[in-house]
Parts: sequence; structure tokens; C-alpha cells
Amino acid sequence: KESAVSAVMAKDVIKPKSEHHAENWSDHVENLYRFQLAGYRDEVEYKQVKQVDVVDYWPETGFVKKLQRKDNTFYYYNKQRECEDEEVHKVKIYVY
Repeated sequence: KESAVSAVMAKDVIKPKSEHHAENWSDHVENLYRFQLAGYRDEVEYKQVKQVDVVDYWPETGFVKKLQRKDNTFYYYNKQRECEDEEVHKVKIYVY
């Protein structure tokens, strides 16, 4: 049974085709920054690893509110921008 389940799960894993670094800050880059701080590529990988359908977002700004790391501790984020200009170039943008 277990090998059949892992085979199905492995088949459903979505891998990015390419990646590049962000050049300018945007809402999208802000959210990627938050996922990457918590140890994930992006929302796609977070949902696969944590087996969740919904991510908590601040309704006012649309930024990620809270993420669970792979070690099960939580990261809580502010409503305002957290990715400073000097951090923007470190954010990876994945293309699927």
C-alpha cells in the first residue's frame, strides 16, 4: 500500500522548469519572500508539502499572514511589506 501511495504522490509533485531572481519589489515578490523565508519555493510547494488547500493571507494587503515550516514551527508575518529593497534580489521566481 505505502509504495502505491508514494508513487501517486511523487507523480503529483510539480517541479519548476526554470528560475530567476527578482529585480523589483511587487506584491508577488513579497509573498515569494515570505514562502522562501519559511523554507519553501512558493505557494505550490507549500501546499504540496503541507497538504493544505488554503494559505492564510491578510485581507487588507493580500500578503501571506502565517506559514508552517517543515519542522512544524510557525512564521507569522506583518500586514506591511517585510521584504526590504536590499533583499529583493535574493528572491527566486520559479516558472512552471
